Amino acid sequence: MTQIPPDNHLNTSFSSFMQADPSSPITPKLQLQLSIPIATRDPEYYISDGNTVLLVENTLFKVHRSTLTKDKSTFDSMFSLDLDLRSHTSSHDASIGPEGESDDNPIRLQGDTSDEFRALLWALYSLPHELMVALTPKANSLQLFHLARITHKYQFRSVETWALNALTTCYTRPIPAPSFDEADGPTLSQITELAALCEQRELLDAAIMRWKRLLGEDKDVALALNVSERLNLRGLLGLSYRSMLLKGKDYWESDPHLSRSQRVRLLSGHYALGRLWERLPNEPPVLTHSTRCTGGSTVRCNQAWGALWKLILDMGKQVLPLQYADVLGKVMLAESVIRALVEKEIPTQGTLDGMPWCKENALTVTSSKVREIQDSLADYFSDVA
Repeated sequence: MTQIPPDNHLNTSFSSFMQADPSSPITPKLQLQLSIPIATRDPEYYISDGNTVLLVENTLFKVHRSTLTKDKSTFDSMFSLDLDLRSHTSSHDASIGPEGESDDNPIRLQGDTSDEFRALLWALYSLPHELMVALTPKANSLQLFHLARITHKYQFRSVETWALNALTTCYTRPIPAPSFDEADGPTLSQITELAALCEQRELLDAAIMRWKRLLGEDKDVALALNVSERLNLRGLLGLSYRSMLLKGKDYWESDPHLSRSQRVRLLSGHYALGRLWERLPNEPPVLTHSTRCTGGSTVRCNQAWGALWKLILDMGKQVLPLQYADVLGKVMLAESVIRALVEKEIPTQGTLDGMPWCKENALTVTSSKVREIQDSLADYFSDVA
């Protein structure tokens, strides 16, 4: 019988025996064998009339090959290959029978967890009304997460699509939607990685929205940075670096979750954004003029717009405690002030008199500038000179 891979913990009865009689002639080989946990049959998916035994972690599953080959999964080609190999089985292998036909010689699945494989079997064996629960507020988000991961790995295409859609419904449902922080569910990092791996855009957007809320609350900044860098989520990466930038150099140096390369990129970003900020007050976004703004009016309009832009951006230097390199914060401030002026929420004090027909356009181009800087933030945090 092929031995099951050892666990890190000694069998309790063996440990007790050794303490009672330390002089007992136990060989190292026997000690290792006694410390190996015994594989146990899954209470639900060790099916009596199944024809294939699989070992996942330390759990034995007995199921039907025909069920695992549904959806043209990887198991279909795996079992076909197995049939070809059986014709070349040695006499030694024959003594314990073909792989997968007994508990003594199960098919071993590497890299999977028993929870993942159990979730797969749940989807393949459940009745329709049992599956429908996954589309309700009573859905088991962790089970759906395991299902999506393992169906992606083994190419159960239609089941994977269904699982991802159910998981997306679970996390985008208005009320009551589960929190990414629930102890019995997948973490936000796990959901983000799964959505990126499976290219599930809607689920990824929901996860990124949650990361942005955390950054706004100044929480899990290093974690967001590392996840977005690993998965190349450019929009989230830029915002994560900005949030870390605002914490200051002393904080970067002490945060154990940041690598040396990331600290270099933060210094680079501080320098690059600082240079951008020096230029920006004198470089107003190009204003699109109203059809009523022609001739000399266009010149006066451009002059008034340039003066207004510089005035508002200088507020970021002189009036409000915004950090020097927080260019995004400053243009967001500019957008808020211009909106308040256009919508007459604050006195204009003549600042809009020179652009009577183009003030709404000024707000439009400012909003575009905010998006442009936000979308390109990650580019400023580079370790390339």
